[in-house]
Amino acid sequence: MNLINKENLEVWFVTGSQHLYGEEALRQVAKNSQKLVEGLNARANFPVSVTFKPVQTTTETVRDVCLDANHHKGCIGIITWCHTFSPSKMWITGLKQLNKPVLHLHTQFNRDLPWGEIDMDFMNLNQAAHGDREHGFIHSRLRRNRKVVVGHWEDSEVHERIDAWMRAALAWADWQGGKYARFGDNMRFVAVTEGDKVSAEARFGYSVNGYGVGDLVSKVHEVSDAEVDSLVSEYGDQYELMDSLRPGGAQHEALRVGARQELGMRAFLVEGGFQGFTTTFENLYGLTQLPGLAVQRLMADGYGFGAEGDWKTAALVRAMKVMDEGLDGHTSFMEDYTYHMHPGKHQVLGAHMLEICPSIARGTPRVEIHPLGIGGKADPVRMVFDSVTGPGLNATLVDMGNRYRMIVNTCDVVEPEAPLPKLPVARALWETKPDFKTALAAWIYAGGAHHTGFSLTVSAEMLEDFADIAGIEYLPIDETTNLRLFKKELQLNEVVYGNHLGY
Repeated sequence: MNLINKENLEVWFVTGSQHLYGEEALRQVAKNSQKLVEGLNARANFPVSVTFKPVQTTTETVRDVCLDANHHKGCIGIITWCHTFSPSKMWITGLKQLNKPVLHLHTQFNRDLPWGEIDMDFMNLNQAAHGDREHGFIHSRLRRNRKVVVGHWEDSEVHERIDAWMRAALAWADWQGGKYARFGDNMRFVAVTEGDKVSAEARFGYSVNGYGVGDLVSKVHEVSDAEVDSLVSEYGDQYELMDSLRPGGAQHEALRVGARQELGMRAFLVEGGFQGFTTTFENLYGLTQLPGLAVQRLMADGYGFGAEGDWKTAALVRAMKVMDEGLDGHTSFMEDYTYHMHPGKHQVLGAHMLEICPSIARGTPRVEIHPLGIGGKADPVRMVFDSVTGPGLNATLVDMGNRYRMIVNTCDVVEPEAPLPKLPVARALWETKPDFKTALAAWIYAGGAHHTGFSLTVSAEMLEDFADIAGIEYLPIDETTNLRLFKKELQLNEVVYGNHLGY
């Protein structure tokens, strides 16, 4: 997998207090905080470890720990907790300079009140009920985005919510200094896949640059026949091959072309240190066929991808791949393609010409070859399969001119009511929430793209946390969506973000 290396990554746990209660109380605060951190690491299956940091009691120490977090490459974010009352004016200087994601854990060391034994010593050592409110005020006063999680630190629901934030923080860390390659330009005259790459780098931290298809073709031509032989053998072991693609088959050479493309693309991406890429069927000069199988397998290895030059979706798919690493990993590039509008059973059929990730496949994918009516190249090879089923979502990231907007629609991925033997592409079928008409109208009112990041693993909470970290607009479309209120939210957000068109 070409995902983020988590071996040296961590989240810092920073406790706030003060010297008012004396050194003995502070020593107990530190012991309790350390035990809490040990408990989180032992009980929760977090993607990275939580690291205890000394209790912060002055403006100077808070500033120093925030600056240290900024400069520590392994720190992807901090969890703050005010065990006792931490006057939060002392946090202003540090928080103003902190550039890492923050989760505010509103908990208490003791779960239960010791009814018959409670005294003022207990009260002084269990003051999150007002210490965290002071702490919350200063974050709000400074207009700092953060996630607030409430509950006892041993509660599994608390662990799940921290886990979602950690996965969002990991994806954010992966975007910082990330690189995305565009082979060719945007599909001609398409609006939603365009965007301001300068503002994206300033906002998100990753760069997007174009590369001539000839540069890719050179890498493809460098691949040896022995390398192709080995990869084609791997295809035969992992997938079901159409008879004509098997060794000796009439179209076996097309499979070898697909393997050569994969090896060339992989070499280009590895040498350049890229996290994702785009292609477009309108710029294939020098390539024998539009890459299909190659793109599918690269996505399965964690690369972000967007078709027709859609770099925003490529970056979003990569972020979602990072979020779901270690989970079931059912995440792919997707496109809303066509509808089933039968009364009482409205459904969306998602697919693309070729490039759907096999991580969402139900069963063993079948490698097939079929004509492609666009691109003007030879028939391309691709994997064909139906998606796994269950709760899922589609997410899109669009450039609204004056801001970026993330839209997330939850759905139920279902089995087709009948086989699709003549549809030669990978596909997924889903039912939108709250219902077909409301969800689609809301998506269109919000300007959502036809390309999405599709997942049965990444949660809406992870994406909301990610949007908060990025400081962008987040619009959920789910079982609670009311179209009238949704339209009103769009109008109000224009005021919040500044009512101008950005041109």
